Amino acid sequence: MRRILLPITLFGVFAMSALASSYSGKLLDASCYDQQKKADSCAATSNTTAFALEVSGTVYKLDTAGNSKASDAIKNRAARTDPTKPQPKEIMAKVDGTEKGGLISVDSIAVQ
Repeated sequence: MRRILLPITLFGVFAMSALASSYSGKLLDASCYDQQKKADSCAATSNTTAFALEVSGTVYKLDTAGNSKASDAIKNRAARTDPTKPQPKEIMAKVDGTEKGGLISVDSIAVQ
């Protein structure tokens, strides 16, 4: 019984580490960040095509699918807002995905 239980337990532990995680932070323009290396001056806009996410001082880039999802989410956010109120400069986002080498493979994204 122990011979069977140990491999199953180890498999479960390693499988849990491969699951997606949630990241919350400020959405950035990745092209601007690559040039300036400053998150403060590189807020994402509706014209941004390459995105990054700053989470507690660490910047992660989004994969191609994530860039598309982020662009759509920002455009949908703009369509829902009241045009008489000023838009906040910073766009906060919650990203669900898997990070590898500073790149997040995005499963879903929600912007505030």
